[in-house]
Amino acid sequence: MTMPIKPSFLIDINGVLYADHKPILGAAKMLDLLREKGYSFRLVSNATQACRKTLHEILLGYGLHVREEEIFSAPVATAQYIKRTDKSCGGCFLLTIGDVYTDFLNEGIKLVEKNPAYVAIGDAGAEYTFERMNKAFNMLLDGAGFVTMEKDRYWKSPKGLSLCAGAYTTALEYASGRKATLIGKPSRRFFGLALKDMKAKPKDTVMIGDDLLTDVQGAQKMGMKAYFVKTGKHNMQDVKKFGIKPDKILDSIADLSFDDRK
Repeated sequence: MTMPIKPSFLIDINGVLYADHKPILGAAKMLDLLREKGYSFRLVSNATQACRKTLHEILLGYGLHVREEEIFSAPVATAQYIKRTDKSCGGCFLLTIGDVYTDFLNEGIKLVEKNPAYVAIGDAGAEYTFERMNKAFNMLLDGAGFVTMEKDRYWKSPKGLSLCAGAYTTALEYASGRKATLIGKPSRRFFGLALKDMKAKPKDTVMIGDDLLTDVQGAQKMGMKAYFVKTGKHNMQDVKKFGIKPDKILDSIADLSFDDRK
């Protein structure tokens, strides 16, 4: 008799494990339960203001006991993509803030302010100044490769919804006539790298997220099942508005059931 394959899980971070600087009730216990039952999982995030090490420290601070290698973020995926695509990379101009640059340095990618081989854009917040955007624009005109770590329109911050990298990526695409290569969710590149990282197949994996477009629709297009949680940026009105049908809707990750995962 063939034993059923245990599913693997890709779990979004902000809006699923914590929101508004507070951990989601029951999230820590669920992560412990997943590990206790032997399920493979990766915490996947489009966060581009913090490196993987910092994300790990943030999660530990919320009482979410995970290992750093269980986190797979858009900056990590972007750095890996650049390294694999151009092993003699002449440098990268990074349009973001925080310590996300660490993920690029860890992959041996040189960060430069002139004549880059790549322009990589993430969530730069107040650093989306005319000067920085115009600098990136001219680099693209000069032939630099163009990658974006994520293309979300907005995210749920403690102060409410805030513009995200997608708005600024689109502005640079429009001005330069160049199309950015999307590395973060919902790109197949990102999901493929995350699945490869835990040696899982799409048909045996469930994505759990709060973003109907980036998490749910992106995962379903990849051949995964996708569960929507109501603790983040999107709500039930959005489900109707977007016409996206999650495989399951949960009040929170704490309501994840294993009874039907055989």
